[in-house]
This record gives sequence, structure tokens and C-alpha cells, in this order.
Amino acid sequence: MRAVIVDGPHRIRVETRPDPALPGPDGAIVAVTAAGICGSDLHFYEGEIPVPGSVALGHEAIGTVVEAGPHVRTVRVGDRVMVSSVAGCGACPGCATRDPVTCSAGLQIFGSGVLGGAQADLLAVPAADFQLLKIPPEISTEQAVLLTDNLATGWAAARRADIPFGGTVAVIGLGAVGLCALRSALAQGAATVFAVDRVTGRRERAAAWGATPIPSPAAESIIDATGGRGADAVIDAVGTDASMTDALNAVRTAGTVSVVGLHGLQPFPLPALPCLLRSITLRFTTAPVQRTWPELIPLLTSGRLDVDGIFTTGLPLDEAAEGYAIAGSRCGEQVKILLTP
Repeated sequence: MRAVIVDGPHRIRVETRPDPALPGPDGAIVAVTAAGICGSDLHFYEGEIPVPGSVALGHEAIGTVVEAGPHVRTVRVGDRVMVSSVAGCGACPGCATRDPVTCSAGLQIFGSGVLGGAQADLLAVPAADFQLLKIPPEISTEQAVLLTDNLATGWAAARRADIPFGGTVAVIGLGAVGLCALRSALAQGAATVFAVDRVTGRRERAAAWGATPIPSPAAESIIDATGGRGADAVIDAVGTDASMTDALNAVRTAGTVSVVGLHGLQPFPLPALPCLLRSITLRFTTAPVQRTWPELIPLLTSGRLDVDGIFTTGLPLDEAAEGYAIAGSRCGEQVKILLTP
């Protein structure tokens, strides 16, 4: 099979590797039909997360089941399925809550050096009944790929931001996760969403969806726009020192900062005393992907939640290097890349 490999900064290639074996009697093999390039993948691509040798990339995939173990009950060969980017054992008390983050054996993520990469022809999926969901016919390819990670992450970020009905939210970072968080915040009752990014084109895209665009850094503008109070909630979909500092400065006293951006390996210099005195709630979240599906799928099929326009380019798998270069440019015209084996 072919797989997208990174073996150093800006070094992407498509390599032929052996087909994966069935990962146990409860596992499945999925023939990937579409895979997304995530902002998290760029941390490997740009060298921010060291790569030990080479890593098969990708954790956002949908496809068709081509082999299933004898213990698999919820999907069968021929089913069109989505694959949760975050994996659990599927059998422990933590996984019983449908949240792989709380798995007793520890969460695993596809395409990070342990489980296989989803940007490939084939993907081995352990605990298939937990990791896989048959895609409803009303769900499009792009919606299904977003459900494997970005939309689940944006939805969870908004849920954990304590957004009051009619409240004010700021979303920092308008990549795919940030745009999903923006749409989720509106669906969850926010009246005003400030859309923060340094790229003009991305702010304009958010403005077309009903947000108020503000260039980064945004704290001063948000304080002014809210009469000196600050936003009720801030969602940080970037996760750098600068973005988290901006978020803490932009949130109101007793407000909530919800971080889903992937921070680097160095510690963040948290201003603990001001946070304490202002009673700030600070949350970091890896999305409970499987738990979000019963909420998100009905919202998508009913039209109450719209994620159209987040994928901006589609490329064949063999052109993955070009896809990564486009994603890494972070320009206003491009948001998310879809790879098709």
C-alpha cells in the first residue's frame, strides 16, 4: 500500500509499505477513501515535534471496511465508515463513557508513530466497534472527515468554554478547528463571536459566516468592543504562548478559556496570580470524538450546523507533498486539504 511519510522538516513523501495485518479479533482493516491534513500534522511537517526516523502521517480518515475480525459486531465488510482520530481500548470503564481520552490503557492517536497513519491506502483499526461508525447516507464525505477530528474538537472546545446563551465568544485561530469552533459556538447559543486571526482572508471567511473579524493580537480590541468587560468565553485553536496570553487577557473576570490548539514542548509561562485573582477557568481538551457523534450527526443532517467551505482543496494521495505545502502556507484562500487515495 501507499502511505504518506514524514522523515524531517518539510520532507514529505509517499512510500510503498506492506499492507497492515488485522489488529486482533476485534479489529478491522479500512480501505481509505478520503483523509484530511490536520493542523496537528503540520507540527510534524514543520519540525516542531521531533520525528524519530520516519512517521506515517494522518489521523482523519473515512473509508470502506475490507476486513473485520470475528469479534466485530457493529460494522461489516463493505460498510462506509468514519474512524475516530483518538483511539481507546473500547472495553474499559473510561471507554464506556464514549471518551477515548479516559481509556484506562491510555489514549492513542492514529498517525503519531504508534498506530498507523490514515493518509494511506489501508488503515488497521483496533477495537473497531469503538473506533468506527457507519456513515449515515445523509452525511457527505467532507462532513464525515470533519467528524473524525476537527468538528468534534471544535464542538468540544465550545462545550467546555461555558458559553452562556446570548453570550460573547472569541475564537483565536481560524484554521479548520477554529472555524468548526466558531460554527459550534453559534449553534450552542453565542450571540456574538469575535473571529481572531492574523490572516485577512481567514477573517473575511469567518465574517461571511456571521462573526466579527478582529486581527491578532485581539485582547485590546475585544475589551473595547465589550465595554471594558471582555468576552464571556475564549476558544484558543492555536495553542502558542502568544495566543494563550491573548486569550487570558481577552476573557472577562470569571470567564472561561478553552484551549484546543496544540502547544509546543516548552512550558507555557502561566500568569497564575492574575488568573487566580480574576477567577479564570482554563481548560485544555483532547476531543472525546466518539461521544460527540450522537450530538453532531443530527445537527448536520438537519441543517442546524453547517460546515460547508472548510475544505478548500482536494488532491490525490500521490500529491501529498503539495498538499502539505499548501496547508503550511496558512494563506487566506486555503483552509483544509482533502487527500483521496
